[in-house]
Amino acid sequence: MSPAEIAVGLLILLSAFLSMAAGIGIVRFPDVLTRLHAATKPQVLGLATILAAIVLRAPTWGVLTTAVLVMTFQLLTQPMTAHMLGRSAYRTSHVRLDLLIEDELGRDIAEHAEPEASER
Repeated sequence: MSPAEIAVGLLILLSAFLSMAAGIGIVRFPDVLTRLHAATKPQVLGLATILAAIVLRAPTWGVLTTAVLVMTFQLLTQPMTAHMLGRSAYRTSHVRLDLLIEDELGRDIAEHAEPEASER
């Protein structure tokens, strides 16, 4: 076995471990926000390691540019998706407020609701 094949195998094992950690976190964590964190962080890192393994296995310009595009789009969309899911979960009362360290969104919602209430 060549060193490149060993590196590819290790990257695939790392990605599998990260996917397993994400799955365990989704099942074990108590509320939406922590589950969302468990699903997004290892998922992005797992994708990065799989893409690195693919590029090491087939090092061509076509594979490299495709891997860079996939990772770029993932990094652009994943934080926004997680943010919107978190806001939606908060607004529909699926978040345990007792677990929050600081409730910035609740404060912002309350501040914006006061001027509207005084206008009526």
